Amino acid sequence: MEVGGLPVELWQLILSYLHLPDLGRCSLVSRAWYELVISLDKTRWRQLCLGCLEHRHPNWPNRPSVEPLSWREAFKQHYVASRTWTRNMQDLDSSNCLSLFRRRKGRRQLCVGAGGEFRSLWAALAAAGPYDRLVLLPGVHEEQDELQLRVPVEVVGQGRLGDVALLASIHQHCPTARLHNVVFMPSHFTSLLYKTTSGYVQFDNCNFESGQLQIHAPGTCQVKFCTFTQSSIHLYSVALCVLEHCEFTGSENASVTVEGCPSSDCNWACKHLAMLAKSSVASTLEPGLGGCPMNKQDAQGQSLLGPERTCGIVVREERSSFLSAAGAQALLGLAQGDTAFGENLRASEEEKEHPALDSSSSDSDVHSNDEELAQAAHELPCRAHGLSHSLANVRDGRCQSSRLHTLRRDLQLKSLQLELQQNKEAQALASSLQGCVIRQCLFRDGKGGIFIYSRGQAKLEGSVFRNLTYAVRCIQNSQVVMLRNDIHHCKASGVFLRLSAGGLIADNNIHSNCEAGVDIRKGANPLVLCNKIHSGLRSGIVVVGNGKGIIRSNQIYGNKEAGIYILYNGNPAVSGNHIFQGLAAGVAVNENGRGQITGNVICENQWGGVDIRHGGDPVLRNNLISCGYSDGVVVGERGKGLIEGNAIYGNKGCGVWMTSSSLPHLVDNEISHNSIHGVAVFCCKDDAADHPPAQGGSESFQEEREGAGWDNDPDSDEDYLAAQRPISVALVEANSINHNGAAGLHIKSSKALNVIANVIHANVDGGMTVLRSSRLTRIANNSISCNGRGGVLVEAKCQVELRGNGIYENSSHGIVSKGEGVIAENDIIGNHSCGLQLLQAASMKVTKNRIQAFQDYGIALFDEAKGLVQGNLIFQGRSKKSILRPISNAEDCIIQNNAFLTLKKR
Repeated sequence: MEVGGLPVELWQLILSYLHLPDLGRCSLVSRAWYELVISLDKTRWRQLCLGCLEHRHPNWPNRPSVEPLSWREAFKQHYVASRTWTRNMQDLDSSNCLSLFRRRKGRRQLCVGAGGEFRSLWAALAAAGPYDRLVLLPGVHEEQDELQLRVPVEVVGQGRLGDVALLASIHQHCPTARLHNVVFMPSHFTSLLYKTTSGYVQFDNCNFESGQLQIHAPGTCQVKFCTFTQSSIHLYSVALCVLEHCEFTGSENASVTVEGCPSSDCNWACKHLAMLAKSSVASTLEPGLGGCPMNKQDAQGQSLLGPERTCGIVVREERSSFLSAAGAQALLGLAQGDTAFGENLRASEEEKEHPALDSSSSDSDVHSNDEELAQAAHELPCRAHGLSHSLANVRDGRCQSSRLHTLRRDLQLKSLQLELQQNKEAQALASSLQGCVIRQCLFRDGKGGIFIYSRGQAKLEGSVFRNLTYAVRCIQNSQVVMLRNDIHHCKASGVFLRLSAGGLIADNNIHSNCEAGVDIRKGANPLVLCNKIHSGLRSGIVVVGNGKGIIRSNQIYGNKEAGIYILYNGNPAVSGNHIFQGLAAGVAVNENGRGQITGNVICENQWGGVDIRHGGDPVLRNNLISCGYSDGVVVGERGKGLIEGNAIYGNKGCGVWMTSSSLPHLVDNEISHNSIHGVAVFCCKDDAADHPPAQGGSESFQEEREGAGWDNDPDSDEDYLAAQRPISVALVEANSINHNGAAGLHIKSSKALNVIANVIHANVDGGMTVLRSSRLTRIANNSISCNGRGGVLVEAKCQVELRGNGIYENSSHGIVSKGEGVIAENDIIGNHSCGLQLLQAASMKVTKNRIQAFQDYGIALFDEAKGLVQGNLIFQGRSKKSILRPISNAEDCIIQNNAFLTLKKR
């Protein structure tokens, strides 16, 4: 009969009453009939799949409420599973038709139990032939001795799961076997439930209680839709085994233990398992975290994971909720320019072209002289200063907008697919199939999930680990591949790697653990890509004790301690991550920790964006560190490191906060729109009240502390040392420090400091304030302009050397000094008060400067100021004042050989 003879809906109703063999016959009639049978996926195929008492829901145990992509395909997998265990090597060498025919002809079904042919399984096994089916009738079957499987058999429990209980210890000596629909319990003489040393065993829809399975190479196994209650699997050098859709609860040790390097001696089933693993790869998972129940609810309807959180800072043209509208515009839209900032710049440019005149002047001669003065001011060669081009860039916003444009382009999170395309090592790991493959399993309410050691290998996909002591522990040169798993509420760390362990940890959701989400130590070197690591009670990722690793493209947020914590010679490569909304520092580098921290977005953290102290010595390069509730970067006691090319914006504290005992190299950073100072240097002892607390956390690492002296990898040391230039004095070099809420650079230090070639512009307070400097502070070749107060302030008893700086158009004096030192070869031009003012007991050598002030003296000496003022070029300002000298100590103040340029009518 033609399909078109009846409406499709009617055909679907008729076919819904057919059994499986009849559906198969109908699908072979024609293409139209085949498509009609396929269209029954949501009706008849669903009924057949759910109506089979011997099988569980296709998405059990993690997502039983979610329908599979195809009910027909799920039913097919259940149905075919009862036949795949017979595909051994001998059968594959012969004709499929003949082998199936031969098996069917010689295969028997033996019933075991009350009312069956055999009273015990031992007796049935003694009488069974190859591929016979042994049916255990409902009841409890207890064996007094170890059972030996010497021929391939299938052991099946009759009825629902739980109707048949088997108390026995089974040792397999045959090439293959299958056990289905049975509850396994330990016998009175051993806790070992099943053991194979050479053959393949397949468990389907079984329960294991209070016992252990042991699989020794070259033996293999496939375990599907099974429950392990206080039970475990131990794999010894197994080449390949597959665990799918299993539930592990209440384990006293690890639920699955993988020991030893995968054996090269493979049995007949390895090829079959590899094909099965590839065909059922997690393509059936949904995008994102796929098989993980991303946001389940508890009994009260509360989300277990909390609201979804993302980092919306800078990279997507979004405004941070942390900043005011003006601050957000300054942070995100500097290409268009902050309104007030732009007006100030335009005004300053206009003043540069046409200096402002005193509107109260009416004398024609004075007016003429003022015009000539304006012309002379315009022609002053300020552009000769080495940083004048940088000043122009800051004024027109080109430098800032270019850097923001680069950040927007480069700092977006990469997808796992893109990461795998760009990283061949990660791609090879993701596609590897060796050791133990675990998919869509649930591990809960026990001590451990997976324990891999002694060069073992395991691959975990789409599984859930919850309420365990730890989820995954990988040690001793072992390798783990973790894709799209959900790991949460562990009593210790979620994932723990040590002793040169490695692998790939990608696209997992790791949250709400009592210790670190990922713990890397003692030479472990994994790839950690594209994970969500959040809401932990300690740090997100910890790298200690010579731990390494590549940590890239992760979202790390909402952790109680540092998002990434590096210490005791930990040396990871941290790049392309979004680290935000943490309750401590974004990244903390402590206790001789190192690391390459590049290209990350670090924002909205409660403490410093990056915290470096106690010998921490990282490379911090090209990061966006913004919108923190404290300082952007903190370099605490004995902190070191290269801090280069970062954008440090909009933090509520200082842009960079450092102690005088630290030795950082701060170079080529954009430090702007922070609420306090751009860069602040404090003395450790005297300013203890001003110190931020240690921001990494309070974790104990006694084991790593004892081994902190281990030798590092020589190759990594060479790369590391090449990235840094050795320095014995803290260095602030070539930074743009602008639009901060207090001073551009605030110095209160007991150690030497070099401040070289920076652009310090338009800060609310002074450009540079030196309040304490018992050792020499060298300030050279900087451009200090348009700040809200003076250019440079040096307090009493401070030692400074100001050489080769351009100090322009600040709102008060160019330089005010009460200390001692040298002021030489500077351009001090266009400031609104005195060019240079020496006060109190200042003792300065002032030589070869170019000084010009419109409204006040070029150089003014007050009080007990003394020193040498020699060889300076002083341009007369509007007030026609040049040098004001003290009378009381004229013999201590030598003023000689200075040149004065005055303005006359043409």
